[in-house]
Amino acid sequence: MEPKLNWPIGPDYWSFWRVGTLEQLAKGHYRSNSVLLSIGAACARQLAAKGVHLALTYSTNVSSTSSLAEELKSKHSDSYSLRVSIHKVDVSSADEIQRMFEEIDQQHNKRPDILVSNAGYGKRVPQVWDISLEEFDYTINVNLRASFILVKGVVEHMKSQRWGRIVFMSSIAGQGGGINGCRGLTGMMKNLSTRLAEYNISVNDVAPAMIGETGMIPSAAAIPEVAAGIPLGRLGLPDEVANVVTMLVTTGYMTGQSLLLGGGLK
Repeated sequence: MEPKLNWPIGPDYWSFWRVGTLEQLAKGHYRSNSVLLSIGAACARQLAAKGVHLALTYSTNVSSTSSLAEELKSKHSDSYSLRVSIHKVDVSSADEIQRMFEEIDQQHNKRPDILVSNAGYGKRVPQVWDISLEEFDYTINVNLRASFILVKGVVEHMKSQRWGRIVFMSSIAGQGGGINGCRGLTGMMKNLSTRLAEYNISVNDVAPAMIGETGMIPSAAAIPEVAAGIPLGRLGLPDEVANVVTMLVTTGYMTGQSLLLGGGLK
């Protein structure tokens, strides 16, 4: 028997599908030492607890992603039969995203009802003009273009059932002068939220600042200095980001919003 969710929205059940690197892209910076401590894992745990089926993606760390899937299935085996699939994908490649959708079609027999686009890439470069064209293209492909392709893969399904949730994972960099594509992601979110509202599809983004336990900070020794520049005096937690994602998924009346999660940073 499929679980019935105690949410005053949506159908009785739906698959949750997120894309992104549970471990950040191997080529990039901000790598997480453990998939099990990442923002993506925190989102997966919270939504699984709500009765949401999962399709998880990874770039390199199949072992930790498989461990997370087994953890979730084991934890929820008594309450309902949670479906969890895992998919290797480089989200900078449109062909790999298409292949991933084909796998999801086979394993879940439907397209996702909920999309959490959590892929991200970035590194510090002192001057914009020092960024190579290849580096710039890769950054935009991961941080912006991938979400565009993902939306194209789910939107017709969401429109046909007149229900859907789309959450982009942006960054506080998009609130300032960053050129990592996050401001473009927020612009796309606002456009989509207006166009898709009539279909009961909400579209929002979450813009975290420095989140601990994710590899954003290069070393533990650097944490006090980084935390000192944050009004709350500490780093954020992956579960705190997941709290916001879960709220957006379960709150149909909020759409077109970019929520800054920055510990008081503006």
